[in-house]
Amino acid sequence: MAASGQRAKRQKKIVGSGLDFADYRVYSPGDDVKSLDWRVYSRTERLFLKLYEEEEDLHIYFLVDASRSMHLGQPNKWNYARQVAAALAYIGLSNLDRVSIIPFSSKVEGRLPPAKGKAQIFKIFNFLDACEAGEHTSLRQAFKTFVSQNKRRGLAVVISDFYDPDGIEEGLNALRYHRFEPMVIQLFDERELNLDFHGEVQIVDCETDEARDITVTPAMLKAYREVFEEFCTELEGYCKSRQILYFRAPIQQPFDELILRVFRAGGFLK
Repeated sequence: MAASGQRAKRQKKIVGSGLDFADYRVYSPGDDVKSLDWRVYSRTERLFLKLYEEEEDLHIYFLVDASRSMHLGQPNKWNYARQVAAALAYIGLSNLDRVSIIPFSSKVEGRLPPAKGKAQIFKIFNFLDACEAGEHTSLRQAFKTFVSQNKRRGLAVVISDFYDPDGIEEGLNALRYHRFEPMVIQLFDERELNLDFHGEVQIVDCETDEARDITVTPAMLKAYREVFEEFCTELEGYCKSRQILYFRAPIQQPFDELILRVFRAGGFLK
């Protein structure tokens, strides 16, 4: 944490050109190939990226999922996501970082320009309070727009349930390719896992309004929970293999406990 009144600076290891060479990092799919060190490859036949030390103000982008699935039920994931974004934004503002809020669905739904200083938290509260539900989720489309509109790289905190029929990896890869540092916060509602209905029911996709009549059995509910766990495991595995900080939390968990987990992980404050 920076002392009050001091200008927040970071000695940050980044891919690409910078002030001083710092280290190497193993190449992961989606990284910018222009930063590969081909001399190292010729000796080791392994792909490494050059990292450089760069002193800069930290810019934190909060990409908050505002799609329809986030608004399902009361309390819902959207309200929880806004609390998490506001709390982490306040930590950033207190550290004299620049903070932007970008709600998204299948597109960028709006943008709060970079704010700096603790007094700006009220602007963030008002902006988040005024945000409305978007369409279905598409990280690929929304993040493609985001990287084209925001040229200054920084930490990209993605808060979402990640219910994305277009696929998640392409969107996160776009952030990494354009040298943003993603952090993933996956939210879920325990009520979506512990369904208590059986027999003939009609289910409706909250994002597409597609309806389907099904017969719910205990075996089907068990398979549903297994598919969800597999979905979460795959997302976590993708993040870990690419050195992306990953957090998963039910909205029934007090949000300050999640904030403490993020803080203790050491990835939010550089």
